Amino acid sequence: MCELAGVSRASFYRHWEEAAPSAAEMALREAVQQAALAHRFYGYRRVLLEVHKAGYQVGSKVVRRLMRADNLLAIRRRKFVATTDSQHGFRVYPNLAAHLELTDVNQLWVADLTYVRLQAEFVFLAVVLDAFSRRAVGWALGRELDANLALAALNVAIDSRHPLPGLVHHSDRGSQYASAAYVGCLESIQAVPSMSRAGRPWENGKCESFIKTLKQEEINARTYVSLEELGQHVEEFMAQIYNRQRLHSALGYRSPAEFEQQQIGAADGSGWRPAALLLPRYEECGTGEAVR
Repeated sequence: MCELAGVSRASFYRHWEEAAPSAAEMALREAVQQAALAHRFYGYRRVLLEVHKAGYQVGSKVVRRLMRADNLLAIRRRKFVATTDSQHGFRVYPNLAAHLELTDVNQLWVADLTYVRLQAEFVFLAVVLDAFSRRAVGWALGRELDANLALAALNVAIDSRHPLPGLVHHSDRGSQYASAAYVGCLESIQAVPSMSRAGRPWENGKCESFIKTLKQEEINARTYVSLEELGQHVEEFMAQIYNRQRLHSALGYRSPAEFEQQQIGAADGSGWRPAALLLPRYEECGTGEAVR
């Protein structure tokens, strides 16, 4: 059209950029703003999916440009605080989680502890996730960083999921998870303990990633006065927002609840089996050395 009219394409596009936005453009911008403000820590990829759900078929570059223009791009804060005491006399278990092939829920649970700063004190949070669906299945808040707090979160997970024998429970090698009470609870449901190696938090990366998300999207977004106030907000975030609404890139941009509903046997446990243990295989080469 530009060639027939004798107009350069650069001039044509410049004309549209300088012109007032149309009603369709304003509606798209409003949809982007609503999605970004409803989910304060969503990046442009997740906002793009929300915009698609609203009926707008646009690309990621358009959404990112609109978010940048309206100062809606998420800002991340990175922080790491160690809460693990691995200097204890309890038994330490090998890392089995690294070699599991997950095909269903309740095959691998991951657990961790973190701290939360209130206005006048520090409190602690214990969480248990299903590694297959990334769903938060158990959590507990308390003022003491001990085995009772971790055990409370585990009991919530057991009561809500009723796992079958063969579940693998993975954590760091902190004293809370290696204690006799905690290991005894795992043995009572015929679960198998698994632990990360010392100084390797990435071996429990799924739980570490969840805690980062929880702090960035809920805990650091407001100031809490009391433990009770914090508990109400954490309960709402985990049960309603994280488990049922938040889109996870690792799940194909679905929520944990939606992902579980689409899995065979996720509802009633029919056909459930423990995760397969995949260990590296070695062959002996001609030099007598083992090769992978």
